[in-house]
Amino acid sequence: LDLSNCSLRSTPPGLAEAVAVLVLDLTENPLTTLPNSSFLGFTHLQHLAVPLPLECPGGSSAWEEVTTRGSSRLCQGQRNPCNGSGELAWPCPENAACAPDGPGLVQCLCNSPFHGYKCLREGTFPVLLFCGILGAVTLALSLLLWGTQRRKAKTP
Repeated sequence: LDLSNCSLRSTPPGLAEAVAVLVLDLTENPLTTLPNSSFLGFTHLQHLAVPLPLECPGGSSAWEEVTTRGSSRLCQGQRNPCNGSGELAWPCPENAACAPDGPGLVQCLCNSPFHGYKCLREGTFPVLLFCGILGAVTLALSLLLWGTQRRKAKTP
């Protein structure tokens, strides 16, 4: 995807839709910052060219090779941050698996049947219990209000 020399001052909002891109060129743009969140979901990105003043998203450790050529910085070969070779693996909870989510970004996916915050809840959401309690409380409050407000209603 060639976005070079497009006078971009920030990453375009529609860039998030191009998560399947393999090569991205952002050179010759007056970009001032390049937030890591701009590349959330870009797991297939293998070659990225950015203006020389900017660092590669995720830092140099997120790429196999970072080189400078002319007025651009080339980031090549996105590393898997979940792979523990070289440095410590990303700390996911006990019941979760690490999955790459872009340059230097990861997400922790809960193993089945765990879910919820830090994958600590096991099983499925208790729908019947929740709906039963909610229905009983609603019925009780409705009967209480009907009984207390009925005496104020005028009869013809």
